[in-house]
Amino acid sequence: MKALVKTALGEGNLEVLDRDEPQINEDQVKIEVKYAGICGSDLHTFEGHYKVAAPVILGHEFAGQVVEVGDNVKEFKVGDRVTSETTFEICGTCRYCKEKKYNLCPTRKGLGTQQDGAFTKYIIARKESVHLLPEKVTYLDASITEAAACAYHGVDKAKIEKDDIVLVLGPGPIGLLVAQVVKAKGGKVVMTGLTKDAKRLDEAKALGIDYTIDVQTENPKDIISKLTNGYGADVCFDCTGAVPSMQMGMELLRKQGQYVQVGIFAKDEILVDFSKIIQKELVVTGSRSQNTHDWEPTLDLMNSGAIQASAMITHKMKIDEWDKAYQLIKSGEAIKIALQPLD
Repeated sequence: MKALVKTALGEGNLEVLDRDEPQINEDQVKIEVKYAGICGSDLHTFEGHYKVAAPVILGHEFAGQVVEVGDNVKEFKVGDRVTSETTFEICGTCRYCKEKKYNLCPTRKGLGTQQDGAFTKYIIARKESVHLLPEKVTYLDASITEAAACAYHGVDKAKIEKDDIVLVLGPGPIGLLVAQVVKAKGGKVVMTGLTKDAKRLDEAKALGIDYTIDVQTENPKDIISKLTNGYGADVCFDCTGAVPSMQMGMELLRKQGQYVQVGIFAKDEILVDFSKIIQKELVVTGSRSQNTHDWEPTLDLMNSGAIQASAMITHKMKIDEWDKAYQLIKSGEAIKIALQPLD
């Protein structure tokens, strides 16, 4: 089968190669991939900023049809429409595994990073990670379930009250998903972006986001001040992983506001103004990936239409069109791209 493989670490090194069709064990499920979404971490991996167990097939956001199940798998059958968590292997004994916080297991292996992923025709998942698709969720919609679950996981890190003013920094796919989850929880969303993000900010408005700000032509501090009687926003989710965005978010929060870092920074070490955290008594939290308990609520939101997945997928392409897909995403022309396997 054809697969999009990260052949070595560093910039580039992404090739379509022939790979053997994977075989399952008694506790696994074999899935024929219908669509696989491109994640921001896939871009970071391509650019050499994010380390994976190369050589490895990339792709961890996907949906497909079950084509084979192991002898111990009773929860699924051939023909089921499914998606899967990225968790492929855990130790099962650490305190995080016992609490089902698999994203924090120190020996965890994930699909598309340490284990072959979904940018190919067939993928193997552990039975505990697989989820049935609700009736109204299509394969295309479900190809971004993992991204939506990451958004749900991040939003769950903050306590949001009805009508809270919530800053969502960055109108990329994760930002748009975070904003929709916040809306479902009753918050009022203020989304920021750059002038080049005009198309994405327009999409945010179409998705029902309350306010959008182009920070290069508008003053976000003035707008937030007017919306909050001068206090500042209640909650901020940074979905950019950009240092200026992080600094702006902490500046725009009220005293005792909540700040959640969702976006991944290009460098591990960055400058943080801790005086703002101390003097304003900010609650600062990180959010890593997603967890098993995030998936069913996320699929419910997708099934109800609270998360409008299909509205965000602007392009469908084949795995051998990676270079074109990369340029479309980096230019801002594409919001979310779903890749399809080659026959």
